[in-house]
Amino acid sequence: MSMSTSVKSPNQTTASDKPAPAKILVVEDDGKTADLVALYMRHAGHKATVATSGARGLELATDGGFDLLILDVMLPGASGLEICEAVRRQAATPIILLTARTLEDQKIEGLDLGADDYVTKPFSPRELVARVHALLRRAPPGAGEVVRAGKIVLDLERRASEIAGQAIDLTPSEFEILLALANRPGRVLSRGQLLDRLPTRGETALDRTIDVHIRNLRRKLSVSPNGAEHIETVFGTGYRLRTDFR
Repeated sequence: MSMSTSVKSPNQTTASDKPAPAKILVVEDDGKTADLVALYMRHAGHKATVATSGARGLELATDGGFDLLILDVMLPGASGLEICEAVRRQAATPIILLTARTLEDQKIEGLDLGADDYVTKPFSPRELVARVHALLRRAPPGAGEVVRAGKIVLDLERRASEIAGQAIDLTPSEFEILLALANRPGRVLSRGQLLDRLPTRGETALDRTIDVHIRNLRRKLSVSPNGAEHIETVFGTGYRLRTDFR
């Protein structure tokens, strides 16, 4: 469970970029790594709780009360992927996976279970703080601003979403992708354009990341007749939102 050895003192984020203080759960079985991550989160103004076993992490994560979860993948008792899956059955809490895995398919597995981002070990704690802030940060839309596209309604102020009057729980990444499509109904957006909308967009992001989020969005939109078909694949180009269903 090694981390980068070139660690500087925790950086201070500017007030204008800094999100509101958050309650963050760190589930990591390596004590030094867990303590260092928690230290950086606290220096960034957040309240960090540490669990060093999968079983304890699962208990805390599913009890709710946290604004963001940082989960190591390889844990005793319950893996980070199992915790992610359990949380996603009941909440859209932002989730970052810490993983020593480098294969693309293994990263996609975590995204497929509903994780918003992954950070590969060894990593920079300062980069992790930046990714946490990207997920926590909320763009300051105008009060009550709502985007409507067919049966889809997105409330930017509350970060709430619904289709045909039914509420749907979206992760931050899913919300941003659906918002990008809803702002340009009928227009094709490439995977690269959609990647740029992700809160945690980085150089290591995979094109397949978008495919996984789109698959999860279609599943959630399927609570309404024809809901899943609202997002159409344009082969070789990207995706577009259709609003012509009745």
